[in-house]
Amino acid sequence: MSAFTDDYHMFKDDNQLDDFFSLKSENKELSSKHKEGIKDSILKSIRRGKLRLIPKILSDKERYLILVFTLIILGSAISIPFTTFYHYTIGVPDNGGSFTEGAVGEPRLINPLLSQSNDVDRDLVSLVYSGLMKYNEEGKLIPDLAKSYEVSSDGLNYTIYLRDNAFWHDGEPVTTDDVEFTIQMAQNPDYGSSQRVNWQGVEIEKVNEETIIFKLREKYAQFVNNFTLKILPKHSWQDIKPINFGLSELNLKPVGSGPYKFAKLKKDTLGRVREYELEANQKFYLGRPHIDKIGFKFFDSEDAMIDAYNKNDIENISFVSGSNLKKLKFKRRLTITELKMPRYFGVFFNQDQSKNLADKNIRVALNHATDKNELISKILENKGEIVSSPMIGSILDINNDTKTYLFDIEQAKNLLKEEVDLKLTTSTWPELVALANALKEQWIKVGINIEIEILSVSELQRTIKERNYEMLLFGEILTLDPDPFTLWHSSQRRDPGLNLALYNNKTVDTLLEEARKTLNPLERAQKYDEFQKIVIEDAPAVFLYNSYHLYGQTKDIKGFESKLISMPSDRFANIEKWYIDTKRSWAR
Repeated sequence: MSAFTDDYHMFKDDNQLDDFFSLKSENKELSSKHKEGIKDSILKSIRRGKLRLIPKILSDKERYLILVFTLIILGSAISIPFTTFYHYTIGVPDNGGSFTEGAVGEPRLINPLLSQSNDVDRDLVSLVYSGLMKYNEEGKLIPDLAKSYEVSSDGLNYTIYLRDNAFWHDGEPVTTDDVEFTIQMAQNPDYGSSQRVNWQGVEIEKVNEETIIFKLREKYAQFVNNFTLKILPKHSWQDIKPINFGLSELNLKPVGSGPYKFAKLKKDTLGRVREYELEANQKFYLGRPHIDKIGFKFFDSEDAMIDAYNKNDIENISFVSGSNLKKLKFKRRLTITELKMPRYFGVFFNQDQSKNLADKNIRVALNHATDKNELISKILENKGEIVSSPMIGSILDINNDTKTYLFDIEQAKNLLKEEVDLKLTTSTWPELVALANALKEQWIKVGINIEIEILSVSELQRTIKERNYEMLLFGEILTLDPDPFTLWHSSQRRDPGLNLALYNNKTVDTLLEEARKTLNPLERAQKYDEFQKIVIEDAPAVFLYNSYHLYGQTKDIKGFESKLISMPSDRFANIEKWYIDTKRSWAR
């Protein structure tokens, strides 16, 4: 570094000092006697306010290094508090954000007593209403509107204790009056609720506004599952007569007690609901949901919904079939969750309609001629699992190492004496149509000729009601704590029972009757294990597979943890925990 002249005081005024710095900046040599005064002169310059002149004595390189060094010091000083903040805090959910989900269909009856046949209705019911109990992310039944419950030692009385902080969306408190009112409507045949069968013969005793008792005539192990029924507000519905029950505006603009409440809807020129918006319930008893708004857009087909996603019109997809995954664009911004449900698809044999199917050898041959792995690969793009039993997806410890019919074409041929002609009936749902054609291709290889009958939903419902089919390709849905009574007991062979195979076995009847009265889970599982062994041996159906419910979510959404659900609408079981926005909070 160059030096100053001998003493700062040699400069008589600021102009002389400026001249000196000018000389330095022009790289002119100064005598050696001037070098000693540099530090003292700079300090005096600083004390006399001449700091602005110091850069004039530095080279470009020296000025650059000082600038960099200064910026580093300033940057470090500024970053220390931020670094410290992030070190001692964690990201936590914050309120805010929204998303729009696409679904196939349209809402008609957003009413827990009337919504059982429409997935869109059930989805909205699960968001707007609450039940006494609900399934959590692990598929376990937990209290919801109920604070707790008790079961009497004889298994006949169920006492429910309500929360004291639950309110309807209009501000009224939820009480046992609402619970009693809802169950009585379910029991009344004038309201036409499919829930009636679950509550027949149940006596209700209201103790006070927070305590209610349900009394059974006989033990029913799975009765607690009925408490997932969503509750209606008495003050909103009590003046509506049964004849107008399905016509009320409340079926599209509901008042519930759930995590989200109705905001608005939009119809098309035909009067169909095309868009629906919900907003967070600020007074939800489990805490305000983090996400502010949820929108739905409804489509006539899965292809139309996928097209809307590809055009950025929606962020979530309520369901996409495995065969359609390849049609989705922007997959990197979408999380596809494979949700398992206690359901299966199968071919049910009506032995009353077909002499061929009354022959057990033919029924067993059909089982051996079915390549389930190929079906799962071809129809589901491997998004499913093989089913070989009427008991699946159970929370009970049921033995799955039972006899199964392995794919064996030669064994199937050996069981058939001659070619067989059969008729297979199913719905227009694309997956079932594809499945029916795949089965036809497999079975013709062993000499079984199949005629496929494709029916509309209304035609199929009538056909099932009349049991007017030889073989029915259809799906069955159980619960996570299953009661297959309505599916396989001989008393359910005719409508409104769901014994689609018209199966009749006295031993099975006894096992099913005893199992639903057995409160001990282990003993109940043993009875169901024996039940499934007998059914598999009798071969009244070909059990095919359980397809996963593929749910598409934008990756902006966090907090979704479900893997096992009882029905598609249960994917919203922990909706109040979902979040999009985050904030920092001090770690504990």
